[in-house]
Amino acid sequence: MHRQSAKKHARADVKKRDRNRHRKATLRTTLKNAELALQEGNVETAQQLCKVTTSLLDRAAGKGVIKKGTANRQKSRIMSKLNALTAQSA
Repeated sequence: MHRQSAKKHARADVKKRDRNRHRKATLRTTLKNAELALQEGNVETAQQLCKVTTSLLDRAAGKGVIKKGTANRQKSRIMSKLNALTAQSA
């Protein structure tokens, strides 16, 4: 027989998995949009998307959806591309 607490944890795990999947999918979409804006050379859009992306990365790392180092690495890569783009356009 399964204990009541095990059943409760199983239900909670399903909810947590769905929530984390949604957060990760949103994060991937935002990262992709930021990369596209950087490749197109659209500075203003890229700046806005990079700001949103870094916020989502920090939030996902804080919630444990992705690891802290992964979030920092992705933020670093995006910001270095953004800095190169702004230096090039200035």
